[in-house]
Amino acid sequence: MRIVVLAETDTTESRVAATPETVKKFLSLGADIAIQTGAGIKSGYSDAAYHAQGAQIVDSAATALAHADVALSVRRPNASSLIGVKENLAVISIMDPFGNENAIGELAKKNIIAFAMEFMPRITRAQTMDILSSQANLARSEEHTSELQSRLLL
Repeated sequence: MRIVVLAETDTTESRVAATPETVKKFLSLGADIAIQTGAGIKSGYSDAAYHAQGAQIVDSAATALAHADVALSVRRPNASSLIGVKENLAVISIMDPFGNENAIGELAKKNIIAFAMEFMPRITRAQTMDILSSQANLARSEEHTSELQSRLLL
């Protein structure tokens, strides 16, 4: 199974869909991993860090997706970046379907299997995959940090 991690196309997105540690786990399960060049830079992960774990670094989304079975990204990739992918490619990301029906329809036309991470059940067994809770915890942490910084400046 070939899993690819795509660089985010939204310039304001600083997250990455997989860390070098995640890549190591996928490889231990027998997956082949390709990382698009620069995918982790905004999150503090260099291409070298992914390569050190055994991932192949590829220069473009098209190259990464050429033989992919699964594509990981934080935000839904544009359908235009998924030209020539295998039928039934599984794309796992935040799909943001409401108000974006045309974009979701374009994925369906390409026979892409879309997994919307924001719809993962918010139950104990799925908690490690629950992006809403993890992002809420980060936001609370940032609020707490900002509050502490404000108090220190007073």
